[in-house]
Amino acid sequence: MMKTDLGFPISLVAAICLLNESVFGAVPKDFIPDMTFTGSALSGWHVLGQAVWRADDGEIIGTPAQTNGGWLVLDKAYQDIEMYASFRSTNDSKAGILLRTEKTAEGGMKGVFVSLTPGDTGAFDMVLDAEGKEMSRTKLGGLPRDILIRMATAQKGKEAVPGFAELAAPDAGAGAGNGGRSGGASVNANEWNTVQIILDCDILKVGLNGARRGGGGATSDRMMGFGPIALYAGGSGEVRYKDVCYKDLNSKFEPKEVVSTNFTMQRISDFYYGWCAAAADINHDGIMDIVSGPFYYLGPDYTERREFTAARTYNPSDQFSQGMVCFAYDFTGDGWPDILMQDQRPMYLYVNPRGESRRWDRYKVVDPVITEIILLKDIEGDGKREVLFGGANNTLCYAKPDSANPTVPWLITKISKPGGASIHGMGVGDINGDGRMDIVAPSGWWEQPPKGVKQDTWTFHPENFGTGGAEIGVFDVNGDGLNDVVTSIAAHGWGLAWFEQKRDKDNNISFVRHDIMGDFSTKNAGNVTFSELHASSYADIDGDGIPDIIVGKRLYSHLETYTDPDPYGPAVLYWYRTVRNPKAEGGAEFIPELIHNRSGVGSHFEAVDLNHDGAMDIITSVNKGTFIFWGKAHPAR
Repeated sequence: MMKTDLGFPISLVAAICLLNESVFGAVPKDFIPDMTFTGSALSGWHVLGQAVWRADDGEIIGTPAQTNGGWLVLDKAYQDIEMYASFRSTNDSKAGILLRTEKTAEGGMKGVFVSLTPGDTGAFDMVLDAEGKEMSRTKLGGLPRDILIRMATAQKGKEAVPGFAELAAPDAGAGAGNGGRSGGASVNANEWNTVQIILDCDILKVGLNGARRGGGGATSDRMMGFGPIALYAGGSGEVRYKDVCYKDLNSKFEPKEVVSTNFTMQRISDFYYGWCAAAADINHDGIMDIVSGPFYYLGPDYTERREFTAARTYNPSDQFSQGMVCFAYDFTGDGWPDILMQDQRPMYLYVNPRGESRRWDRYKVVDPVITEIILLKDIEGDGKREVLFGGANNTLCYAKPDSANPTVPWLITKISKPGGASIHGMGVGDINGDGRMDIVAPSGWWEQPPKGVKQDTWTFHPENFGTGGAEIGVFDVNGDGLNDVVTSIAAHGWGLAWFEQKRDKDNNISFVRHDIMGDFSTKNAGNVTFSELHASSYADIDGDGIPDIIVGKRLYSHLETYTDPDPYGPAVLYWYRTVRNPKAEGGAEFIPELIHNRSGVGSHFEAVDLNHDGAMDIITSVNKGTFIFWGKAHPAR
């Protein structure tokens, strides 16, 4: 049987795609379900309580016989589960979903209940009698304020987030940034609504009408509850469910390891030390070395490593590593490459001791840094590189050392007003073709003023380049002489796209979006889908003179939790070949090729010809180790 490069049978993927297109009214974006309800028969379900249930062309309809209502209970039991459904109820009806439905010692039932009734949404521990009548419900407990956890019991005694048991609505901003507090959610009566549920270990996460899963709470079943899903219909009006689908989260998939035939993999560390990698001739022997985490690895073999700062390993499940982004460059001007590392908020300069076998002296040179990405580029066009970052008050800035004293706080130039920087996503390139480097962010681009012209901030041109992804590429994708923008759309979500630059008769600049990859509900280049595109780079992999995209998944980006979509998806690393094709949308297309399916990317990685053989090599450091992917020379296309 033929398989995709992730290891899934092609026939299965095709069937899933067909199922998504033909069955789902609102297709789940975040997961591929094990089972989706279709048809007009309720085989595999049974009835409990006072409601009449029927199925009609994929819809499940419950009509209460009494106000207490009743349940449609799945025959199969689950413990950890992800579920999606659309539902519609009247002003007089009540809807909800019970999970881990199991018998009590008194002969009744209990479980975790998600109330979907207009004006009465929430998450509860619920107890029923033997006839399905509600005996009690207790709002789920709150979670610790730091909700980047998989098990609430492991955080016992820590401060809880008040109100977490409310459900998350689209305007709630639910997610890691606000601790999951929803501020109240709403269900629209007499309209179709959607709900997405994840119940894993003792944490319930719920999102309504397309919201990220920020509502829910901590269960009280010691992670041992086990039982079927049950749909509820109560009150005096009809309740309808459709697009009902679910997935057993107890089963995890790790693909058979695959490395592209166009690359050779070398793993130079087995442990999790950092999210970044860079390359330079650290020891002045004429051979490129690699910087990653707390080490530099000596070329050409990269089997010997030395600490430039104190080393420790990290646990990917519940720890963030020290190194977010690093660069190797001669910042002091003495001819020896130094190391600049972003360590959460500050940026530290590690000064090369010029061959001495010791840890390097460290200096805090930029603080604060609010972005999870920084870039080292020649912004001023003088042959020296500056560091682009987001600073205080979310101001977009760049910094450079004072050549007379490079270890004191660096000189900072503000590009934007406060609020101009995004935590994720930034790029450098000449947008308007005037020969000067402009700055790109998810909200638009800043035009660099002519040399010698004094401005408080650069001129801003608003555009929508997504919600904030990784490094933003600026190059001529389709060969029309205008530089385009290429970027991941969301560092902790889905999406990869390029934005075609257009000019009107007055030479005004605008952009047209062309999607390359979306989520599980969209048609994607090469049928490739993965989330968490937290780092990217742009380099000519195939030798045709046009930059290609190198990008991948940052596995456990918010630790081992379900904070982000598809957290257990394969940790893939891809390159997308840029192909100029007049017949393609916008005059170009991107063709993906899997480099590796068990590493991924961190927050920053390097594409460089390490051994000077004419082929581009890729260095990544992730929570699965540190890798070199040695490229093989391509004949020019």
